[in-house]
Amino acid sequence: MVTLSDAGCTGKNSSGADSATKDYVALDTAQTDSAENLIASTPMPKAADELFDDFIFNFAANKRLQRKRVHFPLPVYKNGKQVGTMDLHNWKMEHFFMRQDYYTLIFDNRKQMKLVKDTTVSNVVVEKIYFKTKTVKQYLFNRINGQWMLTSINYKPMYQNLNASFLKFYQRFAVDSAFQVQSMNSSVIFTGPDPDNDFGTITGEISPDQWPSFKPAFLPHGLIYNIIYGQKYTEGNQKIFVIQGIANGLETQMTFRRKGNRWKLVSFSY
Repeated sequence: MVTLSDAGCTGKNSSGADSATKDYVALDTAQTDSAENLIASTPMPKAADELFDDFIFNFAANKRLQRKRVHFPLPVYKNGKQVGTMDLHNWKMEHFFMRQDYYTLIFDNRKQMKLVKDTTVSNVVVEKIYFKTKTVKQYLFNRINGQWMLTSINYKPMYQNLNASFLKFYQRFAVDSAFQVQSMNSSVIFTGPDPDNDFGTITGEISPDQWPSFKPAFLPHGLIYNIIYGQKYTEGNQKIFVIQGIANGLETQMTFRRKGNRWKLVSFSY
């Protein structure tokens, strides 16, 4: 492990930030539409029902498949109480994160991250987290007779979410650069591309004042997603926040730990 200097990152950050911003923010609309059209025009293979990630991309892009995989009349809940149902006639196509080129995930630990590739998972919740209204919209999927089906929608206030403390913190962290620096651990472990080796990475420690030179080019805000692959959250003292690229293979991981009443960034990589 080495201590990283601002100078060593400045050149990388100026070009890397532009590149990452393009990858995470300004995905060409035509490219997105093309990807959706390709998925929509290709029948979903049966094997896609084995892994939820394979299914959800097909579900979000293929209108015909989506209408078949919603359990109509679809129960709609608010705060755990059913408030109505939605029939096929009133259903609107849900693209989830297909209109952007990334999605976000929250884990308590690295063991939970393995559930993403677990083909035995049969219950998954996709969360749309609205920071402005402090509301979480949950889409509940169950694998029934070998096929993933959307079985209900549930609206909950953000404060009732099992990640409530972290979400409240992250809402400010994502948009407040001064607060970001205040939320750094005294030393933060960073792993990123090696500027001297296109295929290598470099790991070191940075201090809070170096964060502006090393931080990810884009932090999702306003609306984020989370996918619960059966993991059981706790109001623990660690959260791993993942920004996962959809088509570009990019991934950012940020590990936060709660120290006293404050969340601190202790490590990140991309």
